[in-house]
Amino acid sequence: MSKKQIVCLINSLEGGGAERFVVTLLNTLVDSCECYLILLEYKITYEIDDRVKIITLGSNLQNQSGFTKLISLPKLAYKLSKIMKENNFTQLISFLYRSNYINILAKIFSKHRSIISERIAPSSMYSDNSLNSKVSKFLIKNLYNRADLILPVSFAIQKDLENNFGINIEQKIIYNGYDIDHIDNKAKENIDIDIDKNNSIISVGSLNKRKNHELLIRALVALNTKIKLYILGVGEEYGNLKELVIDLNLENRVFFLGFDNNPYKYLSKCSIFVLVSNSEGFPNVLVEAMLCNCAVISTDCLSGPREILSDAKYGILIPTNDKNKLVEALNKLLDNKKQKYEYQKLARTRAEEFKISLVTNIYKEVLCVV
Repeated sequence: MSKKQIVCLINSLEGGGAERFVVTLLNTLVDSCECYLILLEYKITYEIDDRVKIITLGSNLQNQSGFTKLISLPKLAYKLSKIMKENNFTQLISFLYRSNYINILAKIFSKHRSIISERIAPSSMYSDNSLNSKVSKFLIKNLYNRADLILPVSFAIQKDLENNFGINIEQKIIYNGYDIDHIDNKAKENIDIDIDKNNSIISVGSLNKRKNHELLIRALVALNTKIKLYILGVGEEYGNLKELVIDLNLENRVFFLGFDNNPYKYLSKCSIFVLVSNSEGFPNVLVEAMLCNCAVISTDCLSGPREILSDAKYGILIPTNDKNKLVEALNKLLDNKKQKYEYQKLARTRAEEFKISLVTNIYKEVLCVV
């Protein structure tokens, strides 16, 4: 009896939480299903099982302007529809906005079942008045109701789509899942720097304005000078953040670690993880830090942290962009080792509820491959 097919579409596998989740999902499903991954561009930084068959549409996203990306959507959708027909694919699940638009548009030509995963609240992602935000809001309002099913990663995202974008088709919330055994093993690997676990703070995420690492760096000035901050990630804000560190005389206390395919070996060596984003979907790194036994502090941004931390039962929630509250929360953990240890235990307990086996079973039901 032949295996049932699962076909996914995503921009690329070059870093990012959505990309990491897709790899985890397919690496788990490939034992029982025939898995295909369609990439808009062939960029892979995560370890994906060799049995997953990869198809590339050949789009070069990095060098395209926003206008070029927009007008290329129909062309890529037609190209995708041909792939769907040639391979007899009858349904497709996509991740991230651009892939979602293309998935829905391709349905016009190939008539497949179109499923989209919504990973961040559009209202927070496109909150400014830029042309890109206006176009994206227009596309969401006019395309998403043409999908067959939407899979938000949080209740807040579902409500945002319903209340602010007029989405009235079926939605099913599925939280992200994690390969806990894999993370535990990777966390044991050695690192080439010495970290004082009791006096360390770590943050992981792309260096962009939405992640707001500037807030965390500025908060460090108010902490004991023994406290060091480790930032794992790359992005366009690196130069500005590096300059800020120099201006604040924090060169000996803030360390940029770049991108590493194994963030767990760093997370496990630190005692406090901080997420200071202005907006998120279901931040993988927050759960991953909890699995690595970090006590966690997160901004109460739209949408995932409050649901992950169960209204601050398993970690500390602070308002977005509030340096004073961040300093207060950090000192609360740094000054009270017993309380920090309690938060570490609670975090691990909660994170274990997001094991990948539970999540893949839900995906199998949704994709009708049980």
